[in-house]
Amino acid sequence: MKHKINPMVDCVFKAILGSEENKNLLIHFLNAVLEPEEGSFIKEIVLNNPYNDREFIGDKLTVVDVKATDENKCHYQIEIQLILHSAISARMLYTWSSIYHSQIKEGNDYNKLRPVISIWILNENLFDNVDDFHLPFLLYNQRNNLVFSQEMAIHILQLPKWQPHKIKTEKERWVYLFKEGENVNVDDPSKILYTDEMRQAMSVLNRFSENKDNYLLYQSRLDAILLNNTYINDIAKAKKEMEIAIKKAEAEKRNAEQERKEKEQKTEEIKQIQAKLDSLILQLKEKGMEDIISEISNTK
Repeated sequence: MKHKINPMVDCVFKAILGSEENKNLLIHFLNAVLEPEEGSFIKEIVLNNPYNDREFIGDKLTVVDVKATDENKCHYQIEIQLILHSAISARMLYTWSSIYHSQIKEGNDYNKLRPVISIWILNENLFDNVDDFHLPFLLYNQRNNLVFSQEMAIHILQLPKWQPHKIKTEKERWVYLFKEGENVNVDDPSKILYTDEMRQAMSVLNRFSENKDNYLLYQSRLDAILLNNTYINDIAKAKKEMEIAIKKAEAEKRNAEQERKEKEQKTEEIKQIQAKLDSLILQLKEKGMEDIISEISNTK
């Protein structure tokens, strides 16, 4: 019996796009997502951190991405994110900037810098208020319609935003593979996957399914991801509970403050009434009207 394999689990994802034997798949994926103009297609890629199963062994959930450089020295980073966290946008910028900054060595100048393109495949939506599943970002001035630089580009593929329909592009075919790959019958796949590249990608899934060592590695990575997701969810839950408790405490504090102010106001009103009464009694005394004062004092 073959095991179901999720292509978004880090070791499988990197075996598909980040191994020397599958460099043609990375080239195909980049051209599919970036859709370069005719004559500008990526033809050659050097992997900067090729797949090595040893990097996945152990309990530590490492950050796993694919880094590569094309024939024009442009840099690419591709990463899978199964669950989002509050700092995901900051992390996208940080990883992009780290690659961009690393190009400059002592003795170089800024002319050595080449574009860095990051592609993030997200299993959850970072932007819920849009319908597009592919969101490219540049440094851009909206008011004057100016692009500051082509050196920086971050592409976000929100898998939940893509709904299964007739595949029109190779980009959609890749999205289908990552989104539905775990449920694909590799021996009898959907016609959507009847291409050389998809068959090659599915052979990786098959390898993790049938090879004992690869499947154990897959299981260990899946367990690590599930545990990490549990921690993230527990932290998010605790943070939410803390926010609720803080809001409740602030509301109680506001209520207590309001009650204190109302009590002080009433006390002040009593003082003012007493002051008026004392003033009136004094006036009556000055006019020798002690009988009226006596009558007032005996009134309950």
